[in-house]
Amino acid sequence: MSVARIGSVAAARYGALGLPLAFVALPLYVMLPNHYATQFGVPLAALGLLLLAARLFDALVDPWIGRLADAALGRSSRRAWWLAAGASAALLVGFVLLFFPQVRGTEELLLWCGAALLLTYLGYSVVSVIHQAWGARLGGDELQRARVVSWREGLALVGVLLASVLPSLAGLAFTSASLIVLTLIGLWLLRLGPATQAAMHETPPISLALPFRSVAFRRLLAVYLCNGIASAVPATLVLFFVRDRLQLPQDEALFLGSYFAAAALSIALWLRCIRAIGLARSWLLAMGLAVLSFGWALALEGGDRLGFLGVCIASGAALGADLAVPGAMLAGVIQTAGHARRAEGAYFGWWNFATKLNLALAAGLALPALQWLGYAPGEQDAAALSALSLVYCALPCALKLLAAGLLYGLWIRNETPR
Repeated sequence: MSVARIGSVAAARYGALGLPLAFVALPLYVMLPNHYATQFGVPLAALGLLLLAARLFDALVDPWIGRLADAALGRSSRRAWWLAAGASAALLVGFVLLFFPQVRGTEELLLWCGAALLLTYLGYSVVSVIHQAWGARLGGDELQRARVVSWREGLALVGVLLASVLPSLAGLAFTSASLIVLTLIGLWLLRLGPATQAAMHETPPISLALPFRSVAFRRLLAVYLCNGIASAVPATLVLFFVRDRLQLPQDEALFLGSYFAAAALSIALWLRCIRAIGLARSWLLAMGLAVLSFGWALALEGGDRLGFLGVCIASGAALGADLAVPGAMLAGVIQTAGHARRAEGAYFGWWNFATKLNLALAAGLALPALQWLGYAPGEQDAAALSALSLVYCALPCALKLLAAGLLYGLWIRNETPR
């Protein structure tokens, strides 16, 4: 089947929805623990366990959402669009409720947070799986797949950048209003963007186990899981590190903004790198850059503004590859397995399951571990700050090195696994 060439304008229209979705991706994981711990005094251990439970529940439904996305896309892009629009409404309501709780008291806040998280996550999951599967169904060669994913993830990084600085500059109310407007714009542009081809005939429901029949998918998923946990731990702890280890709370917007800006700007460079050495080797290079970045952060002392700014820029550049490369590799796996335009939702359902499992483990393990080691927000004890540095810096380095070893051993050495 011939595949239409997707130009930059069409790819941008498709990718625009990634910008508002970013408001409930990394910024939610970065800001939420700190928001409930510092503003409402919710204990870290209880908050970590709640986030773990909510994210695990959300992750478990993603494979089923993938089947729903395949059914909708198999009928028509219009049907899939309406499903995404309905889920976006649930996402917006949940996000507002999450950051503006109407109750007080630890137990009440935990219940409120849990309910709002489930609504937000469910809406986000449906929209994001449909959006990802839609992009994969556009097909194309390695470079075209990377271009489509890069527009989606690049615009998502613009959204992350906005969401990371808007709360401190304009407040959460303005941030929430911006999310609503940007979501409506993203949905409108998706409606005008490149449409997927509907199935030529009615197909039976896709088995949830279908993706795991591909050796390439199992290998790629193993790398993605390990690398994802490595990225999720510092994303969860960065505000604690900035406020207590570096003692630079006034520079939070600068650090987060430079991190996400570096990620967005680096994508054009990663596309050139992909053209030169391919997707997998580009990802391997980014993992090495991340290890150097967090190794450097381990040596920083309080007040080291320029040093941590360098860490943010370097690790942000590594994040650009983390966002652009794996999704493009997965689209290639789907094509190679012969499941293009019929099972993308099943693959991305499990892919999102892995993403959320990473974030759940990062919050559910790192936050209680820090409390067990004697750290609490605002803590200035030397031993507690040392524990914070080790969990924030050394643990991601070890996991990134493991992910790099898996990528080389399971993928690069095998060239094109089937």
